[in-house]
Amino acid sequence: MHSVVRGAGALGLAAVLAAATAACDSGSGASAAGSGASSASSTTPAASASTSATATAPPLPAALTGQQLAWQPCPAPSTLQGGDGTAPGAPWECATLKAPLDYGKPDGQTIDLALIRAVATGTGGQPRIGSLVYNFGGPGGSGVATLPALAKDYADLNARYDLVSFDPRGVGNSAGVRCLDDAATDASAAVDGSPDDQAETTALDAANAAWTAACEQNSGTLLPHVDTVSAARDLDLMRQVLGDAKLHYFGISYGTELGGVYAHQYPGNVGHLVMDAVVDPTKDPEQNALGQAKGFQLALENFMKACAAQAGPSCPTGRGGDEGTGRITDLLTRLDSAPLPTDSSRRLTQDLAVTGIAAALYNPNSWNALSVGLQEAMQGGTGTTLLALADAYSGRDQQGHYSNQSAANRAISCADDKSRYTAADVQGLLPAFRQASPVFGDFTAWGLTSCTGWPVQGSADLPEVSAAGSAPIVVIGNTGDPATPYEGAGAMVRQLGPGVGVEVTLKGQGHGGYDSGNTCLKQAVDQYLLADKVPAEGTTCS
Repeated sequence: MHSVVRGAGALGLAAVLAAATAACDSGSGASAAGSGASSASSTTPAASASTSATATAPPLPAALTGQQLAWQPCPAPSTLQGGDGTAPGAPWECATLKAPLDYGKPDGQTIDLALIRAVATGTGGQPRIGSLVYNFGGPGGSGVATLPALAKDYADLNARYDLVSFDPRGVGNSAGVRCLDDAATDASAAVDGSPDDQAETTALDAANAAWTAACEQNSGTLLPHVDTVSAARDLDLMRQVLGDAKLHYFGISYGTELGGVYAHQYPGNVGHLVMDAVVDPTKDPEQNALGQAKGFQLALENFMKACAAQAGPSCPTGRGGDEGTGRITDLLTRLDSAPLPTDSSRRLTQDLAVTGIAAALYNPNSWNALSVGLQEAMQGGTGTTLLALADAYSGRDQQGHYSNQSAANRAISCADDKSRYTAADVQGLLPAFRQASPVFGDFTAWGLTSCTGWPVQGSADLPEVSAAGSAPIVVIGNTGDPATPYEGAGAMVRQLGPGVGVEVTLKGQGHGGYDSGNTCLKQAVDQYLLADKVPAEGTTCS
């Protein structure tokens, strides 16, 4: 299971739901737009992240703020974006925005940022408000590939907003970070991510070192500049080039952290800003990982309750609770030494099974696929469905090509976070993580070592999101969220500062709230975005 401290966000969710719909589920290796900045070169070991992350950036030249975007019909998303070879078609248009590689040197080298939009439809005769910019999380999710797939959820907003998304720097076609090739990524996934002895610990350390070396070799120039502060500055450049006096923004999962960092830097430029599935800005990677272990365990227990109620004795996790958890841990123990066959040449390992289980917990709509996958593995002796769920989460297509979602996730996280954890650190943390989750604890704990030895120092201990003077920001927390636990929403409201964050609670299941189908929540957010009506503090939907 990947260490995704900020949550996989809607990109991973969309892929998982596609897999679930198929009762099992990008391109041809096209190069990333503007990838010159990520060509093979290396940074000084432990170089600092972008100077823009720690200092006020100089003003941008008019050549950047005044650029005109050349919108064209969108091609099929690339392999790096996680595309399936299908162009989105009308009404989608794509363009490229030039941004500084280093905001500390705004007249220097630029990178190309990939954008997508659907122009406001004008349905209902109401005037256009502006652009509504989306970030669907990760970090590492391609907004260009994701927005068309999820646009039906935002059709009412499209009446008055241009729906806009983008690949953040280092992601997809925006100078996408390149690390291991497909075969090496498969090999890395085969390494035991929850080592049981010194030999397995050494193998995991070696796999992390190989990841780091490949990223440095293939994207070394880019790695210091994929931090979230730089991405927030990209947002403000985007606002200017799109012609908006204020930024209207919808951030999901990691996108909430990006939105908070933007509001801190540019409080006077905030228009309407929504945060959904909120990353807790007060917790370091260890605390966030522990919270995720608890969150995924809670979601698993909720799944098992629903399964028992619906399927009775035929539910693969029985009556749930300790019985169900025990059945799953027994399966994982068997997989540790004896991976299961699938309908391909690949086998379902312990790590891939945990990843598949976690993937299915992002949305109740994929719980049926999880039940099928567990039934197959426990009683049928095959791992096809759990492998498909794991692949969807990891950005691996049926041809064995990976998007750069995992590479970008690691590069952005390591550029942001100062913390570096060793195997010895994790050994000390394991009891607490195992208590939090017998299923996910080991994997989330060992995931903390992914930035050890990274060639770029992280920029901060915690993100700075205080936003005094900002317009009101709507902050959505889902009580059953596995990846970004509910408590993060309240913490974000407190950190934004008095009179800024307005919390809305959904008593539900899954990652995020707006696209859950809950009418109460959708109406509250739509009234804020379309009618400038801020929800009452403490609004709760169920």
